[in-house]
Amino acid sequence: MATLLATALTGCDSKEAPTAQVRPVRTVAAEPGAQGETLALTGQVRPKDQVSLAFRLDGRMVKRLVNVGDVLKAGEIVAQLDPQNQQNSLRAAQASLAAAEAALTQARLTFDRQQQLLAGGWTQRAKFDEAQQSLLSAEAQVDAAHAQVAIAQDQVNYTDLIADAPGVVTATGAEPGEVIRAGQSIVNVARQGGRDAVFDVSEQLIRTSPRDPVVQIVLTNDPSVRATGRVREVSPQADATTRTFQVKVGIIDPPQEMQLGSTVTGSIKLATPSGLQVPPSALTRSDGRPAVWVVDPKSQTVSLRNVDVSRYDPAGVIVSQGLDAGETVVTAGVQTLHPDQKVRVLGGGV
Repeated sequence: MATLLATALTGCDSKEAPTAQVRPVRTVAAEPGAQGETLALTGQVRPKDQVSLAFRLDGRMVKRLVNVGDVLKAGEIVAQLDPQNQQNSLRAAQASLAAAEAALTQARLTFDRQQQLLAGGWTQRAKFDEAQQSLLSAEAQVDAAHAQVAIAQDQVNYTDLIADAPGVVTATGAEPGEVIRAGQSIVNVARQGGRDAVFDVSEQLIRTSPRDPVVQIVLTNDPSVRATGRVREVSPQADATTRTFQVKVGIIDPPQEMQLGSTVTGSIKLATPSGLQVPPSALTRSDGRPAVWVVDPKSQTVSLRNVDVSRYDPAGVIVSQGLDAGETVVTAGVQTLHPDQKVRVLGGGV
């Protein structure tokens, strides 16, 4: 009996203690995130400068010499008013000028005579002073008449609506025969010399996009037509309906194919997010917060660590706090791990 008991005890001592199970996992090193993503928006090509040409006078328009799509040159007549009233006013001003000049001639002759008589002592000082005053008054009348003639001439000139710069007619606002008001739009002109790509941009993008980015612009229906641009103007107020901000991007050397009204696609490179990037499969949860399993390279064990996530993307998760660059993070097998679990690294993350 004693022999059997000794044999049994000896057998128990010879058994090895059970070893902890080693889990195979895949890992990846936490590294800074890749370059920022590219964001694309659809917009429209519009003129950099667009003006509305209008008459300075009220009147009846007798001619409009241009239509939508016509190319204007600087100094070209766009439309004309009936000039009859303005021409009558000019003739009246010219007649007043002629009368004032005749009165000036008479006043100058009278002054010359009085000046000679005063020098010989043949006239009174009072008559000389009177002649001098009449001369000064006549000169002032001539100056005033000249001014009235100039004003009347300007009024006649204003009956012709003239393009002050080259451009293309984009819209018309009145037809021949209409009685128009001063300032009423006759034609809209897109001036030559610059084009903008105009986009409607959300408030979040306005706030987070880089300052003065280079915008890559392509023609939507022909991506081979390309150009670059810079943000020229951002609307200070959001649209009441869409709640977006209008952004105008000045196109640098726009290709001929980017005609006014063309649909274009603009893209910018967003700033590289701060933090470390890990695959989405590395994330788990601990105490209601995001966490990852970190491998200790010396002991080949894992520990669960809470992290702060700044951005979730299909391609990767950006961790802002909780990890150091170069630390090894488990990307496959996270569901079967527990703290201080021994692991065997199989290879790269998934």
